Amino acid sequence: MWKGSLPLLLLAAAVAAAAEPASTLEGPSRPVTVPLREDRGHAVDLPDTDPRVQRRVTGWAPEQIAVALSAAPTSAWVSWITGDFQMGGAVKPLDPGTVGSVVRYGLAADSLAREATGEALVYSQLYPFEGLQNYTSGIIHHVRILGLEPGTKYYYQCGDPAIPGAMSAVHAFRTMPDVGPRSYPGRIAVVGDLGLTYNTTSTVEHRYMEPVTSSTPMMVVEGNHEIEQQIGNKTFAAYSARFAFPSMESESFSPFYYSFDAGGIHFIMLAAYADYSKSGEQYRWLEKDLAKVDRSVTPWLVAGWHAPWYSTYKAHYREAECMRVAMEELLYSYGLDIVFTGHVHAYERSNRVFNYTLDPCGAVHISVGDGGNREKMATTHADDPGRCPEPLSTPDDFMGGFCAFNFTSGPAAGSFCWDRQPDYSAYRESSFGHGILEVKNETYALWKWHRNQDLYQGAVGDEIYIVREPERCLLKSSIAAYF
Repeated sequence: MWKGSLPLLLLAAAVAAAAEPASTLEGPSRPVTVPLREDRGHAVDLPDTDPRVQRRVTGWAPEQIAVALSAAPTSAWVSWITGDFQMGGAVKPLDPGTVGSVVRYGLAADSLAREATGEALVYSQLYPFEGLQNYTSGIIHHVRILGLEPGTKYYYQCGDPAIPGAMSAVHAFRTMPDVGPRSYPGRIAVVGDLGLTYNTTSTVEHRYMEPVTSSTPMMVVEGNHEIEQQIGNKTFAAYSARFAFPSMESESFSPFYYSFDAGGIHFIMLAAYADYSKSGEQYRWLEKDLAKVDRSVTPWLVAGWHAPWYSTYKAHYREAECMRVAMEELLYSYGLDIVFTGHVHAYERSNRVFNYTLDPCGAVHISVGDGGNREKMATTHADDPGRCPEPLSTPDDFMGGFCAFNFTSGPAAGSFCWDRQPDYSAYRESSFGHGILEVKNETYALWKWHRNQDLYQGAVGDEIYIVREPERCLLKSSIAAYF
């Protein structure tokens, strides 16, 4: 996570100390592009017969157990699934009332004296299109636990104690540290575009899934693969049903955008595939949420959404321009520090940027990808300058309308694409993997990018200290940033 000072790390049997990571205090770094490599992994879907995608329990035993954060560290969500899904031409949904939604928890594994109950639901995917099979899920349970102590380890079981064999094994999770400028989570892992390919299993083998999601809170935001348009133009059915969100607690009342605190970090999750116009509900909620942030209590402001604003790869190039045009100025005025995105299935980190211009008060944008589908190697316009796409003239039902025009200033003036890596792009590499954010204190955060191909080498692909400079940047927050 983050810390205020950086000791030099000595490698065993090394002659010299490892180089200290670069820092944003040094100003914009020169753009770096790592040459294309063909060893990014195996982007082919796992077969249905692979044991890693098989159901591992029987009867009403819980599976796919996951913990999610609430808006504050005094509560948390536990989710799980019971029963089997159905797929075919005629599917009959299970009755959610068949199995109870109960979590028993306490401060010791042999003393689960407290109990919380929640709700259960099922969802269906119904397709009127030839060649697609209908689907209905198992029973999905969500239970919110209240009255927890920050920074405390809790043990729990979930399921239905009234049915034999319907309770899980004992798991444990630790609540987030108390909200404040000097307490931070240990580490924050960032992944994008998880799927069911061999690349995904490589990423997952670093940390995941149920052995980690049942003990480490996981927060998600929707992407294009969650749209899943079905009969009646219904969308995002699986996404909305399978995950728990602090929507009510953060007063967004939407699974697509919400916020929460983790120690001295205020996280904002935004929707790239819902209305983000200045007249829409998401924008109005964002204004209210930002206005409530006290930077003397939560110095760090971090946001996440799916489609990047500052990707320089050809895939999905400037696809989210309408969202950037609508929201960037508002986020900039409140001193947004870091943005995490996915979508491109490649890695890229920006210098501090605002409106395509280097800006010491702009946010650092980081796009990650794990290779969760079979997209081809991500390439840039400099790799194939003759294939610059035309400006996006066809409105997209989910991404907005026509917003991406030719640049009017700078080295790319008069063009839609750059013929070289832009100054705002600090580091890009067509690799799959995951990132780790370590927040050290109210000023320093260490970011590391780990590539899948380095799984057994312990190497770091990209590494930098992101440093806040609140005394340098004018913040719109009602209370000045802590420093």
